[in-house]
Amino acid sequence: MAENEQLNVENVATETANEPKGNRKQNFAGKNKGDRKERAPRKEVSEFDKRVVSVRRVTKVVKGGRTLRFSALVVVGDGKGRVGLGIGKSKDVSSAIEKATTIAKRNVKNIPIVDGTIPHETTGKFSATQILLLPARQGTGVIAGGSARAVIELAGIKDIVTKTHGSSNKINCVKATMEGLLSLKTKEEIARRRGKSVEEI
Repeated sequence: MAENEQLNVENVATETANEPKGNRKQNFAGKNKGDRKERAPRKEVSEFDKRVVSVRRVTKVVKGGRTLRFSALVVVGDGKGRVGLGIGKSKDVSSAIEKATTIAKRNVKNIPIVDGTIPHETTGKFSATQILLLPARQGTGVIAGGSARAVIELAGIKDIVTKTHGSSNKINCVKATMEGLLSLKTKEEIARRRGKSVEEI
């Protein structure tokens, strides 16, 4: 009896070896040996750095009650004179930040920078907030509040002195800083507008 069983096992092994490759069964995982696992697509590397300045809970009163949402303020910049800000709202924090980042990238502006600082003194104003921006010598660093600092650092300004007056609301401070930076003009730009050379000015 034992001899018959041994012969049956040998016959089955021989049949399996002689069986064509196409008829062989797959492995336990249900995949052929030659199948390769598909890799997930790589994430695109963004040219902008982003900073979340504030996330707030906002409620809207409607007929059925109150709807709770989140509002996120995000600033993006490449550290080379390009910076933008955006505000996004959504039912969860991550979606609000994602929306704000998309809007900020869409609203990127160019800021003139001369030797790591701003070309001249200027004042930015938005609503009840007013911010004074002063150029500083090399090595001074960024002397600014938290919300204004985000815009200045992401723009690529290394040395500056600022002073905020009025409301300390983060959204107002960021927008006032942007208004002040956008009002900056270089010598070359002023000369081109007046139709003169830089030496004449």
